[in-house]
Amino acid sequence: MVAKNFAAPLYSKIKDHIVDLIETGELHAGERIPSENTLVKEFGVSRMTAHRALKELKEQGLVVRVSGVGTFVAEPRSRGQLITVNNIAEEVRGRGNDYCALVEKNERVKAEPEIALQLGVMPGTKVFHSILVHKENNIPVVLEERYVLASALPEYGAVDFTRTTPNEYLMAQAPLQKVEHRVKAILPDSVTQKWLSVDKTEPCLLLIRRTWSKRRVVSYALLTHPGSRYEFSDEFEP
Repeated sequence: MVAKNFAAPLYSKIKDHIVDLIETGELHAGERIPSENTLVKEFGVSRMTAHRALKELKEQGLVVRVSGVGTFVAEPRSRGQLITVNNIAEEVRGRGNDYCALVEKNERVKAEPEIALQLGVMPGTKVFHSILVHKENNIPVVLEERYVLASALPEYGAVDFTRTTPNEYLMAQAPLQKVEHRVKAILPDSVTQKWLSVDKTEPCLLLIRRTWSKRRVVSYALLTHPGSRYEFSDEFEP
């Protein structure tokens, strides 16, 4: 009988070894896996071979690579509904995981022409501009950039979004009348790479959302999700 992996490429042997560690429970979700340097020494391979093994494990959703930190066993992939408007904090906690948010910005600005068009107002209209990074077990899963009509929600700029989410606040203060969703596949720019701890080759899902309340657009949001950490799913009956 031919031994398993006898003719397998070296990078495949590394992948099988790490998968075995995960499947036997020696490595659990969230735990760090051996680094490229460790794998190079342990298997006597080149750094390129070790890198390919980890890259393919990441593409399969089995591990998460956080720039400058390390490679970790992935949690079961986060899943959000597309048709409904969900609160990311509730999604994460509903999976039994820890949620937190990093608030990068929440300030009042004058709407640039493109933003004004999306909100249905004149350029220069006062809006709030917020940027947050939502995290699951301290790993970034959503970068949220949102513009909110200041005249509709004048207190938005004073809200502490480490204690609540923009979605939760909007649903309470501006009851949802209509929602529009568009989804695009993108590659992250340098700023997105930094905030989501991904590299420039990581495919991302960009959800573009506009919400209406009292017959006017009150919010325009750009929600970027790392493709290896998040997926959308929904169902409906006609």
